[in-house]
Amino acid sequence: MSTARTTAVAIHGVNVSLIEVEADLGNGIPGFIILGLPDASLNEARERIKAAARNTGIPLANRKLTVNLTPATLPKYGSGFDLAILTAALAADQQLVTSPNTLYLAELGLDGTLRPVPGVLPAVQLAKEHGLGRVIVAEANAHEARLVAGMEIFSAHHLGQVLEYCGAPRELLSTYLHHPRADQVTAGTQNAITPAASEEADLQLVNGQHEARLALELAAAGGHHLIMVGPAGAGKTMLAKCLPTIMAPLDDQQALEATAVHSITHGALSEMTQLQRTPPFIAPHHTASLSALIGGGTSQLIPGAITRAHQGVLFLDEAAQFNSGVLDALRQPIEEGYINLARAKGHQRLPARFQLLLASNPCPCGRNFGTGTGCTCTPMARRRYFARLSGPILDRVDLQVRVNPVPQAQLLQNAPNESSEKVRDRVLATRERSQGRLKTFGVSCNAQIPTRVLRQELRYPAKTQVALEQLATRRGLSARGIHRLLRVAWTVADQQQHDAPTQDDLAIAAHLRQSLENS
Repeated sequence: MSTARTTAVAIHGVNVSLIEVEADLGNGIPGFIILGLPDASLNEARERIKAAARNTGIPLANRKLTVNLTPATLPKYGSGFDLAILTAALAADQQLVTSPNTLYLAELGLDGTLRPVPGVLPAVQLAKEHGLGRVIVAEANAHEARLVAGMEIFSAHHLGQVLEYCGAPRELLSTYLHHPRADQVTAGTQNAITPAASEEADLQLVNGQHEARLALELAAAGGHHLIMVGPAGAGKTMLAKCLPTIMAPLDDQQALEATAVHSITHGALSEMTQLQRTPPFIAPHHTASLSALIGGGTSQLIPGAITRAHQGVLFLDEAAQFNSGVLDALRQPIEEGYINLARAKGHQRLPARFQLLLASNPCPCGRNFGTGTGCTCTPMARRRYFARLSGPILDRVDLQVRVNPVPQAQLLQNAPNESSEKVRDRVLATRERSQGRLKTFGVSCNAQIPTRVLRQELRYPAKTQVALEQLATRRGLSARGIHRLLRVAWTVADQQQHDAPTQDDLAIAAHLRQSLENS
């Protein structure tokens, strides 16, 4: 038999697909051809594979070797096919035996060393869903592969260990005898980890800013978007960095999604030993391009910052410095929780369920606060500066607060402030109360309450209804603005342990949704 098959995985955006690797040894001029739309790095696998096989002790046959990656119409990227191609080629030469129940996932070094590849977690998940029972990975990817329960994981440091496992004669593999034996285990269950507050980002280091602290707590408890506008040095960035320290840990499904995205976007540089329970915190620079923020590319669609922030926080510091077109591109992801990227060579739907956190100065000089006497900007310069935050974007932000400087005497005092740990305990209690009400609707926080549920399923006191109508009329709120105001009011009610939003709860929500256009 001169044909053999193995299984590998192709990554597109954050999606993975099983790929059947077919190897055929035929007569004719010796050569090595890879079919199935390989990219440059995959075409270079030919030389890596030849050198690795030769340096391990079982060189490839000097015949015409044709490798086909099926489905052939799906583009293939990266070096994660190396091990699958080599084992298929040696099996076609009857040097070893491959199993159709096994996924091969590793890059090869020239000396036969197995190197880690990105996307191992979603690849193992996909293999399990399709009935494969075993995965062979590089040693550096072993912990990540074991995050999926019920799969047999075979990890190795050197190609020779894999070939011996597949039935190659050990006497031919003398070049790797100094390497340790391969590790073969069955994956265990996923263990939760509790996020701990960092010493560099803790609310106990923030003096004053009681209104901003309340907004931050409500944002963490309800999953609401938040913008803070204030002069330079008022503490906006410090407050923003404290948000992950008070947020609830991700549940099993959210942690699995966040870790899978992390595995693909951060690649082999990150050795994960357990699921990511702390919400990711992504903070791109204000010079980030449209493609860097939402994702893009030509031949290959690469996830952007909003996808890397999936199930976590996207923090845009100096938001008014971002290109207005870049910010406006966030409209669909904010509403839908995903981004549809359509290009001439492909189409991808990437997850983008993030919590948006914005911070901005009120004007170019950053001193337009209070009476504004210290500001050197013209009225036109102020309007142009803040106009980059368009009305449709601000309308989608639930909490909008001004952050003014703290008096020097209060700033320098040593009185203890409330720590992130204490605030987080309240956030967890608020989340627990809201989840008890929302579990029947299939959402986990108040910010995700569907409009139909908000209008028809949830009940409000008559006084709250009247107050809402008066407030909406007075402020000229849009339909979206009314719904977002109601969602914040529900979070305030949960924090205050009320069964439904009261007039006071609605007033707090309205106060924390200030008009910032003329800040």
